[in-house]
Amino acid sequence: MRIKLFICLLFSSFLGVQAQEYFPKNDAVKAGVNTNYTVFKNAKIHVDPSTIIENGMLVVRDGKITAVGKSVKVPANSVVYDLKGKEVYPSFIDLYTHFGIEKPKSEGGSPYSGNPQYDASREGYYWNDHIRPETSALETFKYSTADAEELRKFGFGVVNTHMPDGIVRGTGMLVALNSEGTEGDRIISQRSAQYLSFEKSAKSKQVYPTSIMGAIALLRQTYMDADWYSKGNLKNKDLALEAFNQNRNLLQIFKADNLLDELRADKVGDEFGVQYVIVGTGKEFERLDAIKATGATYIVPLNFPEPFDMEDPYLADYASLGDMKEWNQAPANLKMLAEKGIPFALTTNEAKKSFRDNLLKAIEYGLDKKTALAALTTVPAKVLGQENNLGTLKEGSWANFLITSGDYFDKETTLYENWVQGRRSVIEDMGTVNLKGTYEVKVAGNTYTMKVTGEPAKPKAEVTFNNNKIGSKLAYKNNWLNVLLSAPDTTKTEYTRLSAKIQEEAKTFSGKAVLGDGTETTFTATRTSDASAEKDKDAKKKEVHEVLPVTFPNMAYGFESLPKQQDILFRNATVWTNEDAGIIENTDVLVRKGKIAAIGKDLNARSATVVDATGKHLTTGIIDEHSHLAASAINEAGHNSSAEVRMEDVVDPDDIGIYRNLAGGVTTLQLLHGSANPIGGQSAILKMKWGATPQEMIFDDSPKFIKFALGENVKQANWNSNSRFPQTRMGVEQVFVDYFTRAQEYEQLKKSGKPYRKDIEMEALVEIMNGERFITAHSYVQSEINMLMKVAEQFGFNINTFTHILEGYKLADKMAEHGVGGSTFSDWWAYKYEVKDAIPQNAAIMHNAGVTVAINSDDAEMGRRLNQEAAKSVKYGGISEEDAWKFVTLNPAKLLHIDDRVGSIREGKDADLVLWSDHPLSVYAVPEKTLIEGTVYFDLERDTELRKKVAAEKNTLTAQMLKAKNNGLKTQPVKDSKKEEMHCDTLHLN
Repeated sequence: MRIKLFICLLFSSFLGVQAQEYFPKNDAVKAGVNTNYTVFKNAKIHVDPSTIIENGMLVVRDGKITAVGKSVKVPANSVVYDLKGKEVYPSFIDLYTHFGIEKPKSEGGSPYSGNPQYDASREGYYWNDHIRPETSALETFKYSTADAEELRKFGFGVVNTHMPDGIVRGTGMLVALNSEGTEGDRIISQRSAQYLSFEKSAKSKQVYPTSIMGAIALLRQTYMDADWYSKGNLKNKDLALEAFNQNRNLLQIFKADNLLDELRADKVGDEFGVQYVIVGTGKEFERLDAIKATGATYIVPLNFPEPFDMEDPYLADYASLGDMKEWNQAPANLKMLAEKGIPFALTTNEAKKSFRDNLLKAIEYGLDKKTALAALTTVPAKVLGQENNLGTLKEGSWANFLITSGDYFDKETTLYENWVQGRRSVIEDMGTVNLKGTYEVKVAGNTYTMKVTGEPAKPKAEVTFNNNKIGSKLAYKNNWLNVLLSAPDTTKTEYTRLSAKIQEEAKTFSGKAVLGDGTETTFTATRTSDASAEKDKDAKKKEVHEVLPVTFPNMAYGFESLPKQQDILFRNATVWTNEDAGIIENTDVLVRKGKIAAIGKDLNARSATVVDATGKHLTTGIIDEHSHLAASAINEAGHNSSAEVRMEDVVDPDDIGIYRNLAGGVTTLQLLHGSANPIGGQSAILKMKWGATPQEMIFDDSPKFIKFALGENVKQANWNSNSRFPQTRMGVEQVFVDYFTRAQEYEQLKKSGKPYRKDIEMEALVEIMNGERFITAHSYVQSEINMLMKVAEQFGFNINTFTHILEGYKLADKMAEHGVGGSTFSDWWAYKYEVKDAIPQNAAIMHNAGVTVAINSDDAEMGRRLNQEAAKSVKYGGISEEDAWKFVTLNPAKLLHIDDRVGSIREGKDADLVLWSDHPLSVYAVPEKTLIEGTVYFDLERDTELRKKVAAEKNTLTAQMLKAKNNGLKTQPVKDSKKEEMHCDTLHLN
């Protein structure tokens, strides 16, 4: 391998040279290298996307362009090509491929199957196998003649390639696709970029990370460790961290798997001062403002989804509006990016075979041709820092160019040749005469009309006789035309065969004809007109469907424009204040600038919108202390502690459950990590701002929380027996003791003033001990609840909340003494063994003992009827209606330490309000309006209209898809894309 690297280094120093002059010769000495000039004249030359030279000249020597212009002096001994009627473009550049590098295959199966691998398998490298910055594309690169030929046919002359494996994937290299020469000739840069992703390596079965949030945390820690290592603080030699630091000054290309991951990648980059070039997904149009805010250049695939087969009305019902809109809108993605001023390059990745078809489709949907050409040439060249060598046709740049029959972005244009580093690759013969047009064909007394369409080298024919279409077949090669005609009389199975050599593009040509009875004669063909441009335009217009507007989110019930804060006066309502005033009847509440401005009788509305709330109930918004709604992942199960992961990293604003919970009066929730391990991840407190970005949903300046867990889930009672420690409740306690002991030692070192390695896992645990981060603990059994309180007291802090806590009634006095709250279910029972002692009076007993009690959902469906769950404590526990209502409003706000902002109706608090049609604890009550900070995110009247709109849009899109199928487009089966409802034990094992 080292020999190969050395040779390639030498080769790359002499690019364009046909043979290495210093190599020993063991045969007859051949003639010297041909260094003559090659001149191309009379061409329409696209120097760059904005500069065109009509009837221009291009001069090439030794693989480089030596001159380009309107009139250039032809050097002596030049080979001259006359390109009259032809066009010349710079060859294209693909920034994201694994050309010449075989992608490793995963062994498949769960990472927990067999003997799970928890530690790294490599010595001398980073502690996690999925961090592989030392990987070099050059080490496994092997030029693929077949793949290069395929890429050249699309117009590509240079590709950036890498090993697509791991979270940090190492360095890629820039490779020319010339058909002749050596690997040394072709390699333009051996270290063109460092590649990253959120995907684990197929070369390792190391369990951690098992989630997207784990991958993000691992990448964060890698940056920190690399910085620590660069300062000489680590005694051991780490080849991975050394490579990572060496690669920091390279272009950084990040592969994202979905739109949210594009934003997550940029967020990680911002934390460490890295501006990634992001490999996108083609769905950027759904969040253009957020995409633009990243400041990144995007590498965009042309992988437009296929329409659904909607013929079966029963199956069609399963198609989601979001998926249908994606099909409808995706072809306009590039146009929207360009209009927003977001720089992008194009890649063949994920859609190589349909690349040109989809590129032309994007142009039909509004992408400017200059922008398209820039995305294939100057933009990627600039990203690579190769703008002086690639992407344009100027003196000194590589002689990488295309010769076409016309506008490359015209469907009928033929790509004739692709020259790479001055080496010629013939795609189609330039000598082929273009037959496109309509002809009058006379043979044996019959006159046919033959319309020829398609590319010059691959024409198609449609033949009519007396205005009736007849069967025909056309073959055209090396300018020999052969046409097979069916007999005009369909009762006869005779055929007429026509054959002619086309010498030049002329109005008339003739040739030999063999009639159905074997008689030989001649035929003549006279072109009566060129193919109708107007009909072509009409056909294109018919292919372009109406693009529906993007909504926020871009699915059913999304906003066409994001809602804004309003000043609103609720007049004459029954107001549940959750304050000393209690429930006040016939009262007004004024909302201004997102806050509750006034509460009283006959308030002055001024410019505020007046809502008549007579006979209705106005409450603060419901707060769900324990939810797994609006998340892309719930558990990081790779370690027994995942304190380093953040639920804020995986907020999913497109979860329809957000809208449904708004319709149930929920305005705030705590998004909790799951219960796969004793020490889980850091929580996110969210406001249900439907249509907003993940960052906009996060509660401003929210307190810090973390999820702990006890019981069956963390000891993995139902998992593979080979799983990690702990596997008993005793082991769970030991995990807590061990980790907090380590955290104490970490903090002591941190305070000592000595150098220390920043560990984001230990940082979170230190915050807990210092009262800066609060614990919500998944719990069921009395003994383990008691155990965790004792562990906390041993290390000098308190548990904030026990959630689930279905045996809380057994030790409510101890909970009150410890100062811990209880967030429980109303009446869940016996869904697993450790719940067998649950009783519906649990919440009331804890409340009466002085514990701050909340009713939570832990379930997307239950979350939208928490008002009814609270009411059960009135029935079973004899709790007052006001106290029961506080179980889902003020009390969870207290547990989350946000009761100064939300949880009651008081002047100065956030205007997070719900207007109910009836008593809020009634099963008949329906939220008519749900406000967050004075913005109406759910409105019952609007919801009624939206249901009609959703039906109408689905009907429109169904018609478009049926038409697409009838026009011959390939379809895909309808898929049910219903989002998985996540719970504490939901695992996504990468």
